[in-house]
Amino acid sequence: MIVLVLVVLGIVVFRGTFRNTPEYEPDHVDYRSLVVSIQQAGLTPAYPAALPDGWYVKDASFDTGERPALDLAMTTADDHFAGLHEEDEDLAELVDTYVGTDATEGEPVALDSAVASRWRTFSDPGGDHGYAAEVSGQTVLVYGSAPQDELETLVESLTTAPLKP
Repeated sequence: MIVLVLVVLGIVVFRGTFRNTPEYEPDHVDYRSLVVSIQQAGLTPAYPAALPDGWYVKDASFDTGERPALDLAMTTADDHFAGLHEEDEDLAELVDTYVGTDATEGEPVALDSAVASRWRTFSDPGGDHGYAAEVSGQTVLVYGSAPQDELETLVESLTTAPLKP
């Protein structure tokens, strides 16, 4: 039995020594072109004017349904998640969906943002945070597992300024 265990361990070590694990780098999505197309449709979405150094958008979508919704999924420089969701939807439902069903509301904060000066804050026991404000009849929610100061930097970068095609 001991010999069999040693043989199996030897095979595992041998295979691991000569195995090349491929590196996976997700695509970096050009969210600005999506924003341009939304603006050309006559809407004014809130979006980051620029991302912090090392951040990138890994997924961007816009649902053109009855209640248009913009979603940006971002990875921070230290591989945390940050998201932006904008939709004409009840804030409590959005917080349940994107921050967590156990999220509690904290004190509102004043941030230097071009789209809103007062933001409601939310946190869940798992370490996710959210910042929400009403912008042009839409609820804008910035959320994720990124540290609060990084999410606040994202909130402060939001704008509705027209982009050139």
